[in-house]
Amino acid sequence: MKHPKLLLASLLIFALSGQVLPAAESIPWDTLTPQQQKILRSAKDRWDSFSIEKQRLLEAGASRWQDMTPEQRARARKNLKRWKKMTPEQRRKFRQRLKKFRNLPPEKRRKLREYRNWFQQLPPKRKQELRKRWKNMTPEERRRRLDKLPPHPPEN
Repeated sequence: MKHPKLLLASLLIFALSGQVLPAAESIPWDTLTPQQQKILRSAKDRWDSFSIEKQRLLEAGASRWQDMTPEQRARARKNLKRWKKMTPEQRRKFRQRLKKFRNLPPEKRRKLREYRNWFQQLPPKRKQELRKRWKNMTPEERRRRLDKLPPHPPEN
């Protein structure tokens, strides 16, 4: 699974949006595999009220979940907990950032992922220093800094 966080974010944004539309057509619960039914069991009672689009999204997400490693699943659970704690405004901003990220050229997305992974490996004190420096920059300073990043992050 190449992008479990993007899948989870997409799944969460749609599934937790609270929008339930009557389905013109639907995927019968009984046509899901036993594994998909187990993964989606919390949605069973509401399944028929979901739109076909939401059902397809959840079905695809359940299939992808089966292919995730235990580490990817743990990361997805952690992200779900974080999502549930977010306010509607925080979720809105997250959706905007995700949309902006998805519209970036593939090479720029790859570069940002590499730097994010590099940052996550830093000691807590170094992360705190970098966050503080970032927060003190103007948006223009941040843009210039991002434009000047080398192709790959430094070795830790």
